[in-house]
Amino acid sequence: MKESNFIYLYNGTWDELLKVIFWLLKEKRKPLQILEEIKYENNLLAKPFKPILDQKVLILKKYIPKEILKISYYVFLSSSQEKELIIYYFLLNSLKYHKEVIYMRNLRCVNKALMISKRVSREAHKWKGFLRFKEMQNQFLYAEFNADNNILEILANHFKKRLPKENWVIKDEKRDILCIYDQKKLYFLEGKDIQLDLNYNNKEKNTEELWKSFFKTIAIKERENRKCQQNFMPKKYWQNILEMESEQ
Repeated sequence: MKESNFIYLYNGTWDELLKVIFWLLKEKRKPLQILEEIKYENNLLAKPFKPILDQKVLILKKYIPKEILKISYYVFLSSSQEKELIIYYFLLNSLKYHKEVIYMRNLRCVNKALMISKRVSREAHKWKGFLRFKEMQNQFLYAEFNADNNILEILANHFKKRLPKENWVIKDEKRDILCIYDQKKLYFLEGKDIQLDLNYNNKEKNTEELWKSFFKTIAIKERENRKCQQNFMPKKYWQNILEMESEQ
């Protein structure tokens, strides 16, 4: 079977994807597809192949400009079905053109990478503002969200800086993964691996009622414009925003 008919598998992590891509570049192979192992389905026209990897990620990263690496990582966090191939060709061209590659939008891989990266960055920026924490009975803060892209790590690093002296948990409901912060370190877990006591304390319940009352009080009924409101805050965010609960 031709090398171009292989589907190259990886374990779903960013570090291993980088290793696979550099292995492919080193071996001068052009993949039909690069795919996470759990997503692979039997294919009569292509054969799965998992390379034996021995590279160290830190050594590999030194060949990639930080800006290129960040764009590639944001593509990796996206929900794009072809993200691995986009990253492969984007990095392939970056090794040839270095930082200048980001100005070569005539290349499909570059244009796709920049568009997807920007989309992920924008969604993360919105959730930094929309995310709502609630105080639980055991004194930790809890927030949940539903995003199109896998932006939990971006949000976790943001709130680690914003709330360094708090214990908190952020959960991505769509992917059933969560991040726990204990004032020292971030821990990323799957929802099935941990049970949380999500009972709000009395202070939180009172605060919620006060906030809802404030939100309704400052609104000017005569100037209500749902279409304009949805332009600034699309409905997909409403289910995780306290003040919009009554509007769903």
